[in-house]
Amino acid sequence: MKQLKNKYKMEIKYKPAGQFEETRFEKIHNVIFNSSTEGSLTVAREIADLIKDKQKSNANCILGLATGSSPIKVYEELIRIHKEESLSFANVITFNLDEYYPMDKNNIQSYYYFMHEHLFNHVDILPENINIPNGSVSSEDLYEYCIDYEMKIKALGGLDFELLGIGRTGHIGFNEPGSHFNSGTRNITLDHITRVDAAPAFLGIDNVPRKAITMGVGTVRSAKRIVLLGWGISKANILKKTIEGEITSHVPATYLQEHNNTTFVLDKGASTELTRIKTPWIVTSCLWTEALKLKAVVWLSELTNKPFLKLTDKDYNDHGMSALLAEEGTAYDLNIKMFNKLQHTITGWPGGKPNSDDSNRPERANIPKKRVIIFSPHPDDDVISMGGTFDRLVEQGHDVHIAYQTSGNIAVSDEEALKFAEISMSLTPDCKASHAIIDNLNNKTGNNVDSHEVRRLKGLIRRSESLAATRYLGLDDANVHFLDLPFYETGTVKKNNLSQDDIDIMCRLIEAIKPHQIYAAGDLADPHGTHKVCLDALFETLEKLKHNKYMDDCRVWLYRGAWHEWESYQIEMAVPMSPDQVLKKRHAIFYHQSQKDGVMFQGDDSREFWVRVEDRNRLTAKKYNDLGLADYAAIEAFKRYHFN
Repeated sequence: MKQLKNKYKMEIKYKPAGQFEETRFEKIHNVIFNSSTEGSLTVAREIADLIKDKQKSNANCILGLATGSSPIKVYEELIRIHKEESLSFANVITFNLDEYYPMDKNNIQSYYYFMHEHLFNHVDILPENINIPNGSVSSEDLYEYCIDYEMKIKALGGLDFELLGIGRTGHIGFNEPGSHFNSGTRNITLDHITRVDAAPAFLGIDNVPRKAITMGVGTVRSAKRIVLLGWGISKANILKKTIEGEITSHVPATYLQEHNNTTFVLDKGASTELTRIKTPWIVTSCLWTEALKLKAVVWLSELTNKPFLKLTDKDYNDHGMSALLAEEGTAYDLNIKMFNKLQHTITGWPGGKPNSDDSNRPERANIPKKRVIIFSPHPDDDVISMGGTFDRLVEQGHDVHIAYQTSGNIAVSDEEALKFAEISMSLTPDCKASHAIIDNLNNKTGNNVDSHEVRRLKGLIRRSESLAATRYLGLDDANVHFLDLPFYETGTVKKNNLSQDDIDIMCRLIEAIKPHQIYAAGDLADPHGTHKVCLDALFETLEKLKHNKYMDDCRVWLYRGAWHEWESYQIEMAVPMSPDQVLKKRHAIFYHQSQKDGVMFQGDDSREFWVRVEDRNRLTAKKYNDLGLADYAAIEAFKRYHFN
């Protein structure tokens, strides 16, 4: 394999698997990139080079391809190389890993539709060279069909390159837990977690097929070259099990440990649970930065079940941290230092405490009344993720603005929209718009996208709920901004890429308010990716505006949503809440009634969002207390983003 281009900053080189210097924990060659985009560009270049090499010898290039969110950027880059660098796909024959069953190829949820939408419609591949499992084949013919699919791959000499993603069950393709080492193409029943993960695309788990056709593990393993893509913190645990665990049918991806030319391409989020990333002092000698020291001491405290101030020299020496102790002197000195560091993150004044010494506080005291923008990707992330801090900022007299980045209309169920439309029609029986909405909803099928009128109604439902919540917390309606970023307004789970229009909308708001503080969602684990796009929009906006003088006084604080929280060692501002504030936050969340019961996009956690977030805030407070700090009812946590 060719090495990465020097323009990519990376932790390790992209070397042939056989030359990878594995740690004693890792059993599969893996490379970690700063972002999924960088990793995707590199994988696309390897595929493009393989196609060109095959063309030189007048040979076909046999590719195994994956679907889902993981390979989308790879396909986008391949399209770019085709259009801008004249890469031809005329010699490419593709075999897709899987397809839902039953599934019509024209259904927008089909992988046939996905592949044509994301790759095949944009390159010069011959239609007869595209092979995707047929989700419409009859049950009587299915067994023979799977054998024929398998034999066609073998007749062409096998796969030259197989591109994979990984599911949270450890599946590759749809080879769910229990799949056999030598399994071939077959019909399979999907694991519940797999169906939960697919639910956002199908607007609810009840609409997700229970079966699929998949290439087998044996078929995948016969490929000459395998690259698996792993993006995001939600994949971190399963990737650790796959890379470091024992080979087991319970995690089918572990079978790849015995393939001699496999590379896992990860981003930083996906790598966080690997031993050499999570606890590097166990693997090798470390350059002990202040951040790494805090991470190590938090880890040791949690491992030994001791608060900071009770850790001993022996605790450090027994757990591979003698070098840190030698650098710091004694456990006592180090413990005090790290205790103070964490203690200084706690503040009841998220906007800064006026007329106080702020040298050991997260925020500044010298701007008593701050202009604040809270960016909320969906119209409820503000109160779910930082409702207590929001309340505190308003109570303490800051000029708080809420900016809802998207309308959130896709998360309103058809039943909820129908209820409002019928109320509207009862009030104004002659209203044509209400009649049109009711007809559209009653005649909607699986392939239909909501009409503009239905999307508008659903957006208005979310908007009215947001205003009710912000009024409850004492915010004037004039300080509530509905940005309705265009990238979101597709009517489907699949969103458009960010455009200049999105950035311009963000820029105009920030330029108008000139904030001293910006709060934004830094949780990239939401199941439909809107948080990430909204955060990318903010980062691009900050890059554009950072040279303005007013941005010198602006700080950006990232909160996390209802799926993950910052680890204790990552937190730079911890805002404690009293029991009364916890209840007030709960009531603010309740105003988002359309999202309260049976919400469509809650991931694999069946708890309602208000229950999740209360448990999460209590757990953060408990972790602080276990480390030896004060015992609070709940804590909201933030990490600062440095853009200058």
